[in-house]
Amino acid sequence: MDDAQLHAYVDGALSDAERAAVEAHLAAHPDDAARVSAYRAQNQALHRAFDAVLDEPHSIGIDTGGRASGPRWRWAAALAATFIGGAVLGALLHAGWQDQRAGVAAVAIARQAALAHVAYVPEVRHPVEVAASDEQHLVTWLSKRLDAQVRAPSLLSAGYQLLGGRLLPPAGEAGQAPVALFMYENAQGRRLSLLVRREPSGSDTAFRFARQGATNVFYWVDGPLGYALAGEIGRDELSSVARDVYRQLNP
Repeated sequence: MDDAQLHAYVDGALSDAERAAVEAHLAAHPDDAARVSAYRAQNQALHRAFDAVLDEPHSIGIDTGGRASGPRWRWAAALAATFIGGAVLGALLHAGWQDQRAGVAAVAIARQAALAHVAYVPEVRHPVEVAASDEQHLVTWLSKRLDAQVRAPSLLSAGYQLLGGRLLPPAGEAGQAPVALFMYENAQGRRLSLLVRREPSGSDTAFRFARQGATNVFYWVDGPLGYALAGEIGRDELSSVARDVYRQLNP
């Protein structure tokens, strides 16, 4: 069953007969049922992120190098309210998160990282699927699913310890592999999340910065993989951690 049908099911856009057929399929296919659960979590994250700001000029900021982009944010918020669900992800990419210099692929990483961070960081008991105590298995599993060598950088020098990680669906984007998410926590309970995903284009991009509410994101593409580090910490501190991650991945 394709993503369009699953998104339509989550959005309540199917007839009674179509909905019954999807539910029968989900009962027999736990992987697709897990994807539906993830899509619903993304919907909830979008509601939390945008419902309160529809009447504001904007609450999402991207470092665009001085380009005027104010009117686009109001449109993005309206789209989020109207098309909450899988379809809004693509709309946000083209309306609210577009930065021509960074490239479409890199901007998509920032968007997905912000949503994943908002969805999973608040979890107290189940923030990750595989704990750091089984790090080797975690890295091997995620590498196999992404069909690329994935690493979990150490952030101990910045005061953050690896909690573990999880596998995320590709957010309905055609041709995308699953996505890896590593989560870290410091002694004060503050968390950072590092999203890693394959980029078919394979083109490199420089470090870029995005902001949604209290969540800051530094993101970049390095060869076949894209990375995004997200957290509710200052831009300078997050930049320092992101550059440490880059150095570890490119010794």
